[in-house]
Amino acid sequence: MTTQQTISPIDGSVYAERTLATASQIEQTLHNAVVAQKSWKRTPLPERAAVCQRAVQYFIDHADAIGLELAWQMGRPIKYAPNEIKRGFQERAQHMIATAAGALANISVQEKPGFQRFIRKEPLGVVLVLAPWNYPYLTSVNVIIPAIMAGNAVVLKAAAQTPLCAERYAQAFAEAGLPAGVFQYLHTTHDYVARIIADQRIDFVGFTGSVAGGRAVQRAASERFVATGLELGGKDPAYVRADANLTDAVENLVDGAMFNSGQSCCGVERIYVHQNLYDAFVEQAVALTETYELGNPLHTTTTLGPMVRTSAADFAKNQINEAVGQGAKTLIDPRKFLAHQDATPYLAPQILVNVNHQMRIMTEETFGPAVGIMCVQSDEEAIALMNDSTYGLTASVWTQDVEAALRIGDQVNTGTWFMNRCDYLDPELAWTGIKDSGRGCTLSALGYDSLTRPKSFHVKVW
Repeated sequence: MTTQQTISPIDGSVYAERTLATASQIEQTLHNAVVAQKSWKRTPLPERAAVCQRAVQYFIDHADAIGLELAWQMGRPIKYAPNEIKRGFQERAQHMIATAAGALANISVQEKPGFQRFIRKEPLGVVLVLAPWNYPYLTSVNVIIPAIMAGNAVVLKAAAQTPLCAERYAQAFAEAGLPAGVFQYLHTTHDYVARIIADQRIDFVGFTGSVAGGRAVQRAASERFVATGLELGGKDPAYVRADANLTDAVENLVDGAMFNSGQSCCGVERIYVHQNLYDAFVEQAVALTETYELGNPLHTTTTLGPMVRTSAADFAKNQINEAVGQGAKTLIDPRKFLAHQDATPYLAPQILVNVNHQMRIMTEETFGPAVGIMCVQSDEEAIALMNDSTYGLTASVWTQDVEAALRIGDQVNTGTWFMNRCDYLDPELAWTGIKDSGRGCTLSALGYDSLTRPKSFHVKVW
């Protein structure tokens, strides 16, 4: 019997220990999913919606308890942790439920005498969801709810750091009356995940995680004609134009860089500021960052919790130190935060200047509470720097000129373009990335396309 342990970044204790599924248990899970899906796809859409709404209500009713679990599992401050359910999760789930009828409706074609013709959107079958630890509910809900609404069965593999999230889903769907087998979860290893992906009973894989993880999913699926949706990394840029509302830009971009200890795929990781605002922006960004309170996430005053593990904090530190060795300057004194940060997951926030694109801090994903700020002289320079990346998830511009924002947005290679906003997913818009940020689409009416297949009906009437 093999087990996995969840080590809490709060204090290094074992918060959860789970037995990993055996080969026979995995086989039974896949068998159950196939059987359950055959009847679930025949369930009328209003009944599917009612079940999913009840499941969402379970999460809302238990949001505070779930938030406490998240704090222990991955370190997000309890001040914010329940909001993953109360805000983003609820908003996305309810939108995807509400939009299902239109998104899944038959597609009519031009009338033709003597024929009935239409395109039906059929469920794929069994959907495997591989969820990360940093936003385990916000990322998984993008696929789980629409997959079930579309008539699929779902098997969830949660990150080893956040295993209780999978169990919460199971409890929610059980209380909501979802038939057995339509939703299941597995605690298992990466090797077994690769075998599951290769299994003919899996009809779609939705993965959120690192670029390396995405490549591993692709390798596992390479011998099959199975579709994969990949939401991977980011090095998301922001450009503050000369006409920006400085206070608003500082407040939102510092939050976009530091929230969740910077552990967000669409967090702000590099900022370009027009020379007319550069000095003032940097000064105000430093002042705001120094107001953060780094500490135990169970304390209600804490605004910056530990990173998920010590190795993650060390990775970010190494990028910072390497940049300093190349000429960058740090503006935050870590000693203003916790006295002892070495060999712990607790990492003080950091702002760097004198940075350039020869430094990893400006080109490779940091996934920590650190951001580099560069001075630029024009829109053209900012556009070139924003596009100088292997990633393309989100990007933002801060300006009072809507036409300029749209013009610049047309030239920036990204999945989502923001004006005066960042680090947010609108469920009515497609969530997608380009380049190493992944492929495929979740959310919006388009999010149902990857979870269904078109089936044409061509009926000649005698």
